[in-house]
Amino acid sequence: MRAIILSENGLQAETVPDPVADASMVLVDLTFAGLNRRDYWISVGKYPGIVLPAILGSDGVGIVRSGPDHLVGQRVVIDPSLFWGLNEDAQGPEFSILGMPTQGTLAERIAVPAANVHLAPAHCSDEECAALPLAGVTAYRATVRQGRVAPGCTVLVTGIGGGVASFAARFAAAMGASVWVTSGKADVLHHALDEGIAHGGCLYTDADWPSVLKKQSGGFDCIIDSAGGPTVNSLLDCA
Repeated sequence: MRAIILSENGLQAETVPDPVADASMVLVDLTFAGLNRRDYWISVGKYPGIVLPAILGSDGVGIVRSGPDHLVGQRVVIDPSLFWGLNEDAQGPEFSILGMPTQGTLAERIAVPAANVHLAPAHCSDEECAALPLAGVTAYRATVRQGRVAPGCTVLVTGIGGGVASFAARFAAAMGASVWVTSGKADVLHHALDEGIAHGGCLYTDADWPSVLKKQSGGFDCIIDSAGGPTVNSLLDCA
């Protein structure tokens, strides 16, 4: 099969052996794959535990070529969270994300555990399905599992232009929360407001944004920050 390989020499397309699926796995002919910031950080050498050469890509959708009979021929989306463990609140020691060191989705086909594929939503295109898993699952866990967002909550989502933040804001809004957002770009902020995703927001490039946002919103029950760093600390430290 053909795959995009990351090595010390950079990214290049190569022919590699087909993956082999054991009895607990499925072999998927990929139709679309998604890119994430994870792939970028690995490619520039700023991600922990990099092992090269590697086939990157955590997100993908495709047709099951082999595996359990009820899945063969089905269009599936791949969950890139491998071996999460028994504790729903936090990953176990065997947890890893698809795409380095495990072969990722930037290839013609992939072998993954059968438990990690799900029937693709009929109303979503392959492109949409391929953009969903890693950012979507991360945002869902932050919003629902960890954040415990519920109807009536007031939620701040920072950096609304990012993939995880965009999902988180939409999930929180769908659950009946009052959503507030920040961005470094006025057009991105206005888009979130115009689409009705957010009740209000601020540019985090404004020096007084923490106090302004707290005054406008009345305070937050949950803050979802997918990047971390001084922006949220500024808000928490603001009287």
